[in-house]
Amino acid sequence: MSFLNQFFSYRTEPLVITQITVQVATLPIGHFMAKVLPTTKFRVPVGFGSKKKEFSFSFNPGPFNMKEHVLISIFANAGSAFGNGSAYAVGIVNIIKAFYGRDISFLAGWLLIITTQVLGYGWAGILRKYVVEPAHMWWPSTLVQVSLFRALHEKDDQRMSRAKFFLIALVCSFSWYVVPGYLFPTLTSISWVCWAFSKSVTAQQLGSGMRGLGLGAFTLDWSAVASFLFSPLICPFFAIVNVFIGYVLFVYVTIPIAYWGFDLYNAKTFPIFSADLFTAKGELYDVPSIVNNKFEINYTKYEEQGRINLSLFFALSYGFGFATIASTLTHVGFFYGREIYERSRASYNGKVDIHTRLMRKYPDIPNWWFYLLLVATVAVSLILCTVLKDQVQLPWWGLLFSCALAFIFTLPISIITATTNQTPGLNIITEYVMGIILPGYPIANVCFKTYGYMSMAQAVSFLNDFKLGHYMKIPPRSMFLVQFIGTIIAGTINIAVAWWLLTSIEHICHEELLPENSPWTCPGDLVFFDASVIWGLVGPMRIFGPLGNYPALNWFFLGGALGPVLVWLLHKAFPKQSWIPLINLPVLLGATASMPPAKTVNYNSWILVGTIFNFFVFRYRKKWWQRYNYVLSAALDAGVAFMGVLLYFSLTMEEKSLDWWGTRGQHCPLATCPTAKGVIVDGCPVF
Repeated sequence: MSFLNQFFSYRTEPLVITQITVQVATLPIGHFMAKVLPTTKFRVPVGFGSKKKEFSFSFNPGPFNMKEHVLISIFANAGSAFGNGSAYAVGIVNIIKAFYGRDISFLAGWLLIITTQVLGYGWAGILRKYVVEPAHMWWPSTLVQVSLFRALHEKDDQRMSRAKFFLIALVCSFSWYVVPGYLFPTLTSISWVCWAFSKSVTAQQLGSGMRGLGLGAFTLDWSAVASFLFSPLICPFFAIVNVFIGYVLFVYVTIPIAYWGFDLYNAKTFPIFSADLFTAKGELYDVPSIVNNKFEINYTKYEEQGRINLSLFFALSYGFGFATIASTLTHVGFFYGREIYERSRASYNGKVDIHTRLMRKYPDIPNWWFYLLLVATVAVSLILCTVLKDQVQLPWWGLLFSCALAFIFTLPISIITATTNQTPGLNIITEYVMGIILPGYPIANVCFKTYGYMSMAQAVSFLNDFKLGHYMKIPPRSMFLVQFIGTIIAGTINIAVAWWLLTSIEHICHEELLPENSPWTCPGDLVFFDASVIWGLVGPMRIFGPLGNYPALNWFFLGGALGPVLVWLLHKAFPKQSWIPLINLPVLLGATASMPPAKTVNYNSWILVGTIFNFFVFRYRKKWWQRYNYVLSAALDAGVAFMGVLLYFSLTMEEKSLDWWGTRGQHCPLATCPTAKGVIVDGCPVF
């Protein structure tokens, strides 16, 4: 899982292998091993003299059971940072080597990944008494996994068992992916509007699924459907509707009005849909030229090149991000504040529920294990920030400040997630704060964000797994070992795969230098790099402050904060109108949070497939949906993943490629063209 997720994270359509995929895929493997492994018992003497005992074990302890299955899933998920599939800190290594063209040692990269992952485990261990054991902290998303585990382990007398269905769907997915993955890549984004209007810039801006608004664009490639928003088959329909409304408001209402109606922020000087950084003349910003030998900003070179400009899409996506953060806090406060307060009080009152009582059969994890782990992790992190400071830039006080932020926010955000299934995204806040305190240091900023916000997010992920183990009656010490060892192994695999690809693929992450239609464009790392430039290298004062072009976007914070208050007041004024509390502004405003790096073709196809399965199939073929929906999702993910790796090793590494119309991308070359008067870009008409 760690290998595949890290491998695919560099590709234009990054596929994330989720925990549900592991749940389904390991079921037939577990049953197969239970049948074929030898049952021989091995006896090993332990101790000496009168204390000598005999320890026995077997490679096949019996039938594959649910508790084994849960531990395998938690083990696989331990290295997944907040649903991203791989350790977040790998992005720091990627931008240093691929985008800034500087060096970081393998040891520094490995320590950075392991410490940021394990730090979250320390917070989770300390807080589990408050957000895992109480019955009031019910963690809604975990109940989906509990239901799936129980469904998978029910006796299966059907002719088409889940295991058989999984294998058939896996083979089909595996076989089909050779078409969009190698033979006919144009199927990844079918933008028929571009084909119909091959010489119209406006039509291609509207129709391109990769570089435009994606009007009518769709895909026949499962990796494009599930790449950024995860599989639509496992997302409830009400959430799909909320995402659809927010997506339409952003892409098909706000952007066209701002671009064609007002030319907001000189929008026509730049591509309509791009995550790149530009000069005022519409040229790509030469970021390496403003970085000096000490990996700091060169203000003289910055003044020569001028202020950084963003495409309208990128600028407004930051504005909507500001509004989402603020609206999440006020929405949760007004709509769930009393519930959170009462449930947190109940957790402190020490009421013991049936699950906690049953779990007391097992030896608990001593608190000193977590304290020792936390102290050791902070100590190693301090060594990293002092001995290897030239590689990570983060000062020791920055590390301690980030740890303090993580400790302060982990408990309230865990409570919010455990009771409302909403996790406030505070990453922009950490970037903003450090960017104001220490501008000019890009790697210091992303390290601060990773140690602060992402260690907290990792803690929430660990606590979610602790609750799953709590529901499924997994011995706590087994949980500790599985999570800790899984985190170390996954982080090591992440950095190893990253190092291998970064050193073996020429021009990786540089789309303009790669061969046409190369998949190694690193869309997520491009956004991570842009964030390091905006918040760290140049600093928010020169982008969103008085020295930048976008100070007005800060008003989105206020608008986002006031929006849920108005909805709440409407709800109180008209309590009989049941539709009012369904207006969930954090979901609506944050619907396009994955853009960038996600493209419009990803959203179009995700919404379409999700609606088909979670509305029509769920309503009219409910028994089939209950039995096979999650299994189909896992099989599609796994099939694409295995074929993707096979294609890379057998064809890409051997430089075997095809060249015909179907391998030359989406055929929307004019979608990235500016439409302002007099702006000259190669391959584009001059207006």
